[in-house]
Amino acid sequence: MPGSRPDLRVAAREIDLSPTETAGGPRPNPPLQVYDTGGPYTDPDAALDPARGITRVRAPWIAERAAGTTQMGHARAGVITPEMEYVALREGLEPAFVRDEIARGRAVIPANRHHPEAEPMAIGRHCKVKVNANIGNSPLSSGVPEELEKLVHAVRWGADTVMDLSTGEAIHETREWLLRNSPVPIGTVPIYQALEKAGEPEDLSWPLFRETLIEQAEQGVDYFTIHAGVRREHIPLARERLTGIVSRGGSIVAKWCQAHQAESFLYERFDEICEILAHYDITVSLGDGLRPGCVADASDAAQMGELRTLGELTERAWAHGVQVIIEGPGHVPMDQIEANMAAEREACHEAPFYTLGPIVTDIAPGYDHITSAIGAAQIGWHGTAMLCYVTPKEHLGLPNADDVRTGIVTYKAAAHAADVARGHPGARARDDALSRARYEFRWQDHFNLALDPERARAYHDETLPREAHKEAAFCSMCGPRFCAMAISQEL
Repeated sequence: MPGSRPDLRVAAREIDLSPTETAGGPRPNPPLQVYDTGGPYTDPDAALDPARGITRVRAPWIAERAAGTTQMGHARAGVITPEMEYVALREGLEPAFVRDEIARGRAVIPANRHHPEAEPMAIGRHCKVKVNANIGNSPLSSGVPEELEKLVHAVRWGADTVMDLSTGEAIHETREWLLRNSPVPIGTVPIYQALEKAGEPEDLSWPLFRETLIEQAEQGVDYFTIHAGVRREHIPLARERLTGIVSRGGSIVAKWCQAHQAESFLYERFDEICEILAHYDITVSLGDGLRPGCVADASDAAQMGELRTLGELTERAWAHGVQVIIEGPGHVPMDQIEANMAAEREACHEAPFYTLGPIVTDIAPGYDHITSAIGAAQIGWHGTAMLCYVTPKEHLGLPNADDVRTGIVTYKAAAHAADVARGHPGARARDDALSRARYEFRWQDHFNLALDPERARAYHDETLPREAHKEAAFCSMCGPRFCAMAISQEL
């Protein structure tokens, strides 16, 4: 889709549809245009050169701006940046509306000036619900090739952002490869790398953390998860929990506070952190270090105490022109989901909510992509702006590329269900197109309109593998005599 300047062309994807056969002859069906995050990875057969990196689509726009200007700063000044126009075209919104949402902090465009490869996207309650994929190595497994494979899988299957949570070897090198090859924003948790440098949580320091922030900012990280809301006064509140503190970042901060008998330097130095973020135009994702790790701990005093602090930090970040996302709870039973969304909106002044799940029951290890998608669809319906996916390996181990695919597709379904429930313009179009294709036995269209065409086609072909079956007015569930849709058409 072309924009207002020659170097602004918005990435999109069209799904070609076959004609509908009618008594009067074939009736053409127009192609369906869908929001696509895959960049060069949309085509599985594309020749990619990771060492070369991908196209730097934002380079000319960045060159026109001085360092230290943020998307929020421009929006407050009434300026519509190319990134805002790109987002508006992608979302089907007016550029002025996007600008106003950025200005009031209700939407963000994560876009570090040192990551020109990223195609602009927005996270906000009036935009499509987005999905983040967590990847990254660990001290026990995975290297750069494996993480690049996960990145390609994630964006190809629809991840809107990717977080590199590497905690093993070659953290800097892994992140560099990911950034140079990612068409979506990349997030990190800087305290992980700072801890690798320090050795032990109690040996962390502000100068070391600041050095790590600048190192990652210079590489091009678009948003940082920073657990500045974990304060010394909150830590005793978590001691009565069934599962304690389950956030890695939260537990690191808590241990530092206890060892030094002092307030967290992330909280104390938060304004200095914001000065660094503003210089690079990095979005801060205020981490939920005291999120509940089981349904028994949901909505407790520790979680809500931290949430109120995140509201305070939101205003401090906005004062520096820094965009803010609020991270949300991990395990919440269904009856508490709407209340959690309302509490975040009130405490954090409508800053976009970014939630892990929530997982609604704790009894299904190996299937937590499902138990969490149940909660994700509901909290998305109630207003969450971005969902952090959960893979089948959650609580069990490090996900591989196929786990990433399963997690992404599961969460794309949850996000889309929320978009439909919220009445987002055009959200139902894909559902209706697929339903028409299913009713008319246009099997290839049925597959191509699916979130995972390859899997849909493979499942169909397990029992009806011949090409002639792609023209059949039945599937193997009912066979040729008992298909309800075929009988309905005869009626």
